[in-house]
Amino acid sequence: MRTAPIMAARGLRAPAGVLVAAAAVVAFVAVVDPNEQGHYPTCPFLALTGYQCPGCGSLRTLHALAHGQFTDAVALNVFTVAMVPLLAFFWLRWTVARARGRPARTRAADPRLIWLLFALIMIFWLVRNLPFGAFLAA
Repeated sequence: MRTAPIMAARGLRAPAGVLVAAAAVVAFVAVVDPNEQGHYPTCPFLALTGYQCPGCGSLRTLHALAHGQFTDAVALNVFTVAMVPLLAFFWLRWTVARARGRPARTRAADPRLIWLLFALIMIFWLVRNLPFGAFLAA
């Protein structure tokens, strides 16, 4: 009977590892300010084209979130701010499944949802680089 808690603990290794890695990344970005020149490389897409990619501003967004500056984070990259709770939800769902001894889902999501997310990323990318979408590019 003692094998169930041991199996659950073993199943939690991967989610715990992801949590530790994510916390380490956020802690590093919180300490090493991406607003200061020379700490992080420039976005290759931005450097080559002069246009912002969907991820431009994400480091500064994480830095602002780590310091509790939610409005600044939204102004820097609203898409990143929207993805943080979504990623937390999927991590939590994975962790609960592992804690209950259930296997991880074999299918990530409905393909329509994946295509919807892809379309939203592409629309965000396009709009933030158009004159009327300048408020999305900080």
